Amino acid sequence: PNLPPHHPAGPLGAPPAATMASFAPFEEKMTADGLSSSAIAAFRHAYEALASGSTGVIPEEALDPVTSLPDLETIRASATGAAGAELLRETVVLKLNGGLGTSMGLDKAKSLLEVKDGKTFLDLTALQIMSMRKQYGQNVRFMLMNSFNTSADTLKFMSKYPEIINQPQVELMQNKVPKVDAATMAPAEYALNPNLEWCPPGHGDLYSALYGSGTLDALLADGIKYMFVSNSDNLGATMDLDLLSYFATTDKPFLMECCRRTESDKKGGHLAVRKGDGHLVLRESAQCAKEDEGAFQDVTRHQFFNTNNLWVRLDKLKEVMEASGGFVALPLIKNGKTVNPQDSSTAAVFQLETAMGAAIECFEGAGAVVVPRTRFAPVKKCNDLMLLRSDAYTLRDNVPTVVATAPVVTLDSKKHKLVGQLEEATSLGVPSLVRCERLTVKGDVRFARGVSFAGTVSVVNDSDEPKVLPPGEYVDTTVNLTEAPGMGPLRPTRLPVTPYEGQKPGTSGLRKKTRVFMEGTYLHNFVQAVFDALKADGTDLTVGALLVGGDGRYFNLEAAQVVIKIAVANGVRRVVLGQGGLMSTPAASAVIRERGPRWQAAFGAFILSASHNPGGPEEDFGIKYNGPNGGPAPEKVTNAIFDITKTMTAVSICESFPTIDLAALGDTVVPSDDGLAAATVTVISPTEQHVALLKSTFDFDALRALVAREGFTMCLDSMCGVQGPYARKVFVEELGAPESCLANGTPLEDFGGLHADPNLTYARGLCDTMGVDRTGLPVTGQAAEPPVFGAAWDGDADRNMILGRRFFVTPSDSLAVIAAHANVIPFFKLQGGLRSVARSMPTSGAVDLVARRNNLALFEVPTGWKFFGNLMDSKAVFGGRDYTPLICGEESFGTGSDHVREKDGMWAVLAWLSILAHYNKDASQPFVHVEDIVKAHWRSYGRNYYCRYDYEGVDKPAAQAMMTAMEDAFDGLVGQTFGSYTVSEANQFGYEDPVDGSVSKKQGVRVLFTDGSRFVVRLSGTAGSGATIRLYLEKYEPDAAKTELITADALGELVGVALQISRLAEFTGRESPTVIT
Repeated sequence: PNLPPHHPAGPLGAPPAATMASFAPFEEKMTADGLSSSAIAAFRHAYEALASGSTGVIPEEALDPVTSLPDLETIRASATGAAGAELLRETVVLKLNGGLGTSMGLDKAKSLLEVKDGKTFLDLTALQIMSMRKQYGQNVRFMLMNSFNTSADTLKFMSKYPEIINQPQVELMQNKVPKVDAATMAPAEYALNPNLEWCPPGHGDLYSALYGSGTLDALLADGIKYMFVSNSDNLGATMDLDLLSYFATTDKPFLMECCRRTESDKKGGHLAVRKGDGHLVLRESAQCAKEDEGAFQDVTRHQFFNTNNLWVRLDKLKEVMEASGGFVALPLIKNGKTVNPQDSSTAAVFQLETAMGAAIECFEGAGAVVVPRTRFAPVKKCNDLMLLRSDAYTLRDNVPTVVATAPVVTLDSKKHKLVGQLEEATSLGVPSLVRCERLTVKGDVRFARGVSFAGTVSVVNDSDEPKVLPPGEYVDTTVNLTEAPGMGPLRPTRLPVTPYEGQKPGTSGLRKKTRVFMEGTYLHNFVQAVFDALKADGTDLTVGALLVGGDGRYFNLEAAQVVIKIAVANGVRRVVLGQGGLMSTPAASAVIRERGPRWQAAFGAFILSASHNPGGPEEDFGIKYNGPNGGPAPEKVTNAIFDITKTMTAVSICESFPTIDLAALGDTVVPSDDGLAAATVTVISPTEQHVALLKSTFDFDALRALVAREGFTMCLDSMCGVQGPYARKVFVEELGAPESCLANGTPLEDFGGLHADPNLTYARGLCDTMGVDRTGLPVTGQAAEPPVFGAAWDGDADRNMILGRRFFVTPSDSLAVIAAHANVIPFFKLQGGLRSVARSMPTSGAVDLVARRNNLALFEVPTGWKFFGNLMDSKAVFGGRDYTPLICGEESFGTGSDHVREKDGMWAVLAWLSILAHYNKDASQPFVHVEDIVKAHWRSYGRNYYCRYDYEGVDKPAAQAMMTAMEDAFDGLVGQTFGSYTVSEANQFGYEDPVDGSVSKKQGVRVLFTDGSRFVVRLSGTAGSGATIRLYLEKYEPDAAKTELITADALGELVGVALQISRLAEFTGRESPTVIT
């Protein structure tokens, strides 16, 4: 009964058989994705219209103009507002928040865009609602209609307003609908990114979303009768009590706020009267036939347009929907696009949408009211955004208000179409517009700080490069910048690119073969994606500095120059690099956190490293981004980076920016040709900041005494990685050790042919020197006694291996011993002692025993340093509980504390030397060795016999099949006995972060036994090729008399059980591991 006469589809109950058959795959797809029957019915209605050949066009001959409407100013003159205040308890305010602002280049909720005084659309809306509640003493209900694209970001942002976000039914989820393949009329397919097979159904989906989710019934049950709906980007659409009172007293089922059309509105939709039934209808530009454009754009004939501020009687809405079978029969709006809108070569599709305001024709007795333009102030283009951000507007009661008269701003439709382009143009400040009447900008124009306009001003740049308008007041004038000096070496150029598959950064960044990074624009794409993600997340790249450094491997120097050029093109005005392009990963964290002055502090860093992977032209390269806390970028950012890499079309780069001499310390200032801007590249000592931090953390006087003690010797192997200069600075220059204690101390592009991974297999030179074999057992018979202490670091110096004379310390034992002796380190002692410890799940439970005895907070987290970083930043960043000082570690030779936000190999070595210094203060007493300290720890706490088997370069499908088979066997394993081991539990480890609430699933298969033993299986994707299977085995022995068994003997049976249950050899063909630790 509510089907518009102009709509050619048949009755809802009996669509043509052919249409039903062709709709079946759509219904199946939508049902499988959990969409409601109301959403499916509404989409079927639109699809039937499309299939029948309907274009949704409303001919002019079917319409009469609307000649007059009630006026809000007249209504207000006779209203008191008191009745409206009472009606608030029956009213809900809903903001449409499903849009991403793609027309302005945004890929997140448009409402998260900062619009005024540091506040976003959502900030201002929330503050308006809270103010109204306080003013009228009514708990005004508030809702957001989010889409699958905006929900997560919006809810996270709104958590700052718990009084709003924690109320019932605050979120209404917009449905999604399949795109229609234009050639086949079937559901569109796009395997590269299945998310692009779906699209939003337009804000007309409001009604199906309310009905299908049960929200409509819930609101009615709560006594909510009236709904006020508006767009989230229209800050003028505030709750008006006079309008609410008018809507209620006139008993209208539906009320549309309209404004009078002007010449600038003529291309937009308008209100009209349908001749057939006298109903008010809304005609959008897409529904106008070409021959009717003259009448459509005649603002004297069609005088009113829809502001999309609507008032709906919820009880009447339910009546209309139930009469139509659970949906509102809205006219079709058909949009032709490609399935990937950023790739015109992909399949052509139709996106079927409906408009919320079009429901005016479906309600008997619906009405409209004319409102002033102040209630219609949406931000649809960058013209609107720049005007709103300028001094022409001020905030009054959290509502943007024009100071005098709003000027007409017309920015170049190509050069300033996207928010990113506007941000670049106004990066130094938005020009003053308070005295401006009209501003027209043609071409790529950027504004210096201190620009103001008065009267009518035009700024023209017909050149092919950006030009900056100098500071000054411009009054009733035209400024032509075409021949003005340009940006010269700071001029960004657009480098067209195509996406590369698989650029997903993991917990350790992006790692691939070096040749992959050297091909085409592989590196360029990733770096640009990082900058795009940062800007979308609100990072101001023009403030502070970007740090760049690496581990010295092959391609580091070339990659650093590429990063500099892309950084400057993206607005970075200060880049800091380590001399020679070197910077260890922990040192990079220290520089971000410690280096000043504050206005030059780094907002983040690119670390060019593949960590412990081999280096060289045929080996591995890597890059990762660390954030302002000094730690790896959070998952939200890395996910955004990956999403951007999949659709990237261009990189911004300053091609003519000079190559920087990274060997010379100091500043290189590169000015623009116009003298209005400059970029500074600063080359610093890679060691200075980190060493200074370490000196404030440890007692260097005690360490000097240890090093100077007669008979104390050590061997420190940097494995030709980046640690060499740091080791020389700390041990030779600061502690007075002989140069001869350093091995492989010069960073080399290929690590001297070494695999710079500090373990018993790859650090054989050190192990042989220290008298330790490949299984960690002692070797005797050397011509001279091995050194007292030994250590090795990996390529980027975040990992470490600790050795005593003929004694290997497992990483798990190392973590536990350091935690048990934390108070010998000033960093912990002077802060009142250690507060918390944390370990990765695969790491042995040795440190757990220390935590329990010493009443420390204990955390078991997934592998990845970011989880430790969250704990460290719980109070400072998240406003939660303070867990610091904290010591943490991983079984993969990573140990550290909250002094930085990365694992720190140098820190671990100095921690062990501090423990040795503590036990050996009296030179007259026998020396207490590393072995003595560890064995005493075992006698006190018991021993966690522990071993890790690494199977490197395994076929990935085979490895994944093995993991799947283990998961499928979980239920059947529990209670089974294998030799002397009985399975008590089998599962995939999951983790809910206590700091940010994020959930990590499938972090490793665990099989636990009744005696406390366990084994864990994980897949690692950090290698350049293939998969690495890591098998972790652990058995706890509390009997002090049994703590000095050979690990292989203690774990022998458990190894066999683990291989039997995992069927590793069967799936992979591997009979033995590559590395045993």
